[in-house]
Amino acid sequence: MSETLQRRETQGLWLGLLGVVIFALTLPMTRLATGTVDAPQLSPWFVTWGRAALAGVLSAIYLLAVRAPWPLAAQRGPLYLSLAGNVIGYPLLLGWALRHVTASHAAVITALLPLATAAAAAWLMHQRARWGFWVFAALGSSLVAVYSVLRAAQMGHGFGLTWADSLLLGAVVAASLGYVAGAKVTASMGAEKVISWVCVMALPITLPGTWLTWPTQPIGTTSWLGLLYVGVFSMWAGFFAWFRGLSLGGPLRVSQLQLLQPFISILAAIPLLGESLDAMTLGFALLVVLTVFMGRRMANTPVTR
Repeated sequence: MSETLQRRETQGLWLGLLGVVIFALTLPMTRLATGTVDAPQLSPWFVTWGRAALAGVLSAIYLLAVRAPWPLAAQRGPLYLSLAGNVIGYPLLLGWALRHVTASHAAVITALLPLATAAAAAWLMHQRARWGFWVFAALGSSLVAVYSVLRAAQMGHGFGLTWADSLLLGAVVAASLGYVAGAKVTASMGAEKVISWVCVMALPITLPGTWLTWPTQPIGTTSWLGLLYVGVFSMWAGFFAWFRGLSLGGPLRVSQLQLLQPFISILAAIPLLGESLDAMTLGFALLVVLTVFMGRRMANTPVTR
């Protein structure tokens, strides 16, 4: 391997890691913005519209600066689906769920996102996956279900999925569909322009939504900072680091860094939210990540006819 290529791959890995860290902080920062049921802060509706509106304004400035052409008619359908999943569905469902569960708890459920994205790609893009992929996908889903049931029983809610867990699973599905839709037009538009156009196309919804849901009660400074983070970094700048890392370091190598995301979320929630690190959450996170790793290896292996 030449020194130049090695330098590119190293830079790609560091940028990919930066993107993963940015995305991992989304969970504790969203909970910081919304507060809890007992101590509510910003409405999940306002967080959803506000973060996307902020990212949309930044995206408009970027697209004007690079003189990006308008999306073609054939590209708008996938962009609108990405808008529905990544701009509205994921943050809204996540915001409501995080009012009821800890960021560490949510990290275990959302650790399924890479597998869900691979499954959505197999369905929407007609990509064939080995039977082993579906085995590990089912195993990972079962682990999440068991964790949710045990956690609910531990908290005195009986044996069953809680409403918050259902919201988290819905957020995973919404995000995975949005990612796959965006991937459909990434080759023709460029990854940075895809997320930017998605945010700009959402402005006719997010700007009025922000105004209509603006909080009327006093809000703590830390909650505003949480909103600022998820708007500037989670919704926008993180994608620039992540996509550039994938381009320089190679998708196969850099994408494996996503396996670190739930652990970073769990660790970040300790200083940011004062959450404790319990063995059950960490153990299930490790098991789910292991199934994601094995499942993605199966998904990346071509199927021979």
